[in-house]
Amino acid sequence: MLRVVVLGAAAGGGVPQWNCGCAACRMARGEHPELQSTQASIAVSADGEHWFLVNASPDLRQQLTATPQLHPKAGKLRHSPVAGVILTNGEIDAVAGLLSMREGWPFTIYAHEKVLAILKANSIFNVLSEKNVQRQAIGIERAFEPALPDGVPSGIEIVPFEVPGKSAWYLEGKAHPGGNSGAGDTLGLRIKDKATGRYFYFLAACATVTDDLKARLAGAPLVFFDGTVWRDDEMISAGLGSKTGQSMGHIAMSGDDGAIGSLAGLDIGRKVFLHINNSNPALLHDSAERRMAERAGWQIPADGTEITL
Repeated sequence: MLRVVVLGAAAGGGVPQWNCGCAACRMARGEHPELQSTQASIAVSADGEHWFLVNASPDLRQQLTATPQLHPKAGKLRHSPVAGVILTNGEIDAVAGLLSMREGWPFTIYAHEKVLAILKANSIFNVLSEKNVQRQAIGIERAFEPALPDGVPSGIEIVPFEVPGKSAWYLEGKAHPGGNSGAGDTLGLRIKDKATGRYFYFLAACATVTDDLKARLAGAPLVFFDGTVWRDDEMISAGLGSKTGQSMGHIAMSGDDGAIGSLAGLDIGRKVFLHINNSNPALLHDSAERRMAERAGWQIPADGTEITL
């Protein structure tokens, strides 16, 4: 069976964000600590012993500490259940946590060659010695099975696929280390337990829902989906920024072309929003936006939520 733990559900900055005084951040610091959330990542396992992270958020050290499933085995001086990290993009939200894994435990980084090129171009990631940390390229629509540290197959099959999006914001106006043409900057994942056939989808970033994507997700038992903003101009209207969701490569939850409407009627078993920005009113438990999302069958998870398939 597949076990999935939500390590974090928030977008960049988390909740509360260190320099933010919006309603959600104020409440999270005060009378509603249950609103606190770290930056988006999940962990998945087919055996309950070895785990693979999907993205390594800047909050990874805190997430590992808060998740008993990922603690070192009792009696071991050095140990981690983390066997690998699958990267779906090269944003800071997805890769910065790798630097918290530099203390000499073997694991493998799986990413598209364009994202691996970003890591290679930045020498700070050389702290992850190649003697312990292998980097393996993954291809679009090419199924792969991540391996355990001893080389044994994990029993998990992963199919990366192209998702409408954009390259990392810090590369805007610059030459991409992996080339400025072609796909690979934003991936979705289909993750399957080979023994049971159970599967789910993970999309931390998605700019629009295409007909092809609808066909892919239809009937899925579980989908984790981009929930960054409630409305496209949300950050501008709130005075928190100058960019729309679309300009950042993220679809809005609401609206005719939003995630809730676009993914309605697809017979998805469980729908979970991730990468939720602190500006998003759906974070607030008593908000009209939260009620609308829940009525449409969507869940906004707390850090530490575990789902079994």
